[in-house]
Amino acid sequence: MTNDDVIDEFRAAGALREGHFVLSSGLHSPVFLQKNLVFMHPDRCERLCKALAQKITEKVGKVDVVVSPAVGGIIPGYETSRHLNAPSIYVEREGGEFKFRRGFHVAPGARVAMVEDIVTTGLSSRECIAAIQAAGAEVVCAACIVDRSGGRADVGVPLVALATLDVPAYPADALPPELAAIPTEDPGSRRLGK
Repeated sequence: MTNDDVIDEFRAAGALREGHFVLSSGLHSPVFLQKNLVFMHPDRCERLCKALAQKITEKVGKVDVVVSPAVGGIIPGYETSRHLNAPSIYVEREGGEFKFRRGFHVAPGARVAMVEDIVTTGLSSRECIAAIQAAGAEVVCAACIVDRSGGRADVGVPLVALATLDVPAYPADALPPELAAIPTEDPGSRRLGK
């Protein structure tokens, strides 16, 4: 699956939006990928996650378990794990940090693929990876459907992206005038509980 194929899935689902968006990272961008409009369609989700699983296998071989950050990574994590023939679990925020809950755990030394939806700065991925490593497992890769950092996000382990885009993102105090002139939308979930 090519970059264009992935973006075409987002376009066809009405999930490639343009305007002025505040991303989960707090950065502002003229482009937002509303991945839930893609993941709500089992056929689209399966195509993307099957291709991501193939890419993970090519890069790192067999994995023992897939771990994702809640909430955004749960669906792609589960669907990717189906194609990797590995269990899928997730971490949740508790006290501001990702933790294993609901009886989930990873075995020490387990080979883990951390699967995320969209990467911009890599913060959620790094936090998820830290929780996995604290449990004693080996994170062999971080994987995502779209890396919108243009390959610049550093997650601390090899990043396997199904598609890579170079989408601009700006701090609130450094917006270009044309973006500042557009009213903002805050479609992410990280700030909902604050």
